[in-house]
Order: sequence, then C-alpha cells, then structure tokens
Amino acid sequence: MRMTINDTMVTVQWEDNESVNALHALIKEAPLTIQMSMYGGFEQVGPIGTSLPRNDVQTTTAAGDIVLYSGNQIVVFYGSNSWAYTRLGKIVDKTSAEMEELLGNGNVTITLSMG
Repeated sequence: MRMTINDTMVTVQWEDNESVNALHALIKEAPLTIQMSMYGGFEQVGPIGTSLPRNDVQTTTAAGDIVLYSGNQIVVFYGSNSWAYTRLGKIVDKTSAEMEELLGNGNVTITLSMG
C-alpha cells in the first residue's frame, strides 16, 4: 500500500492488524483520495468515507504516525497528541521537521493506492 501526501510519496511501515487489512481491501479496486484538514496544530484529519474495524488504545503519537480515529477518519501527525486510537502505520522516511513541512502549512490531500 502506497501513500502520497499532495504530490510527495512517503514510505509507510504499515501495522499488521484488521484495520490495515480492511483499508487494503478498500483500495484494492481503486485508489482512495482523502481531503485532509489541519487540526490542533499537530495533525491532519480526513474522512475515509466508511467505517473500518477498530481496536482503540490510549496512545501518545509522534510525527509520522498514522492512526484511525472513531473508526472512520484517518489522522497523520506532524506533532504529538495523546488519545485513544487504532494504529495504522508510521511514515519512516521523513524527519519530524520534514513532516511538519509536509503537513503544517494548510490542508493536504492524501492518496492511498496499491503499489
């Protein structure tokens, strides 16, 4: 599964859980484009358009973390927060500063596709 933020391809280490499996199945036929919105000065949030299985646990996130919120929203962090989320993955090829540059300057579009 590949993730693009605006026009930037990022490398994600995906979790091995039922939420990621459901997301994988969702994009099997066609890429999923999600309009994200900045929130709280530390994250971008966007609706998936459906609900995925969730297994929320209290989590403190860091820049690059990708989580499922409320079962139907994807969140990508460029800062930190503590909340009950289901972990989806982590962007592993960007520093905290690069994540803030990618996500901290206005709303972005994320595309998930098979690759």
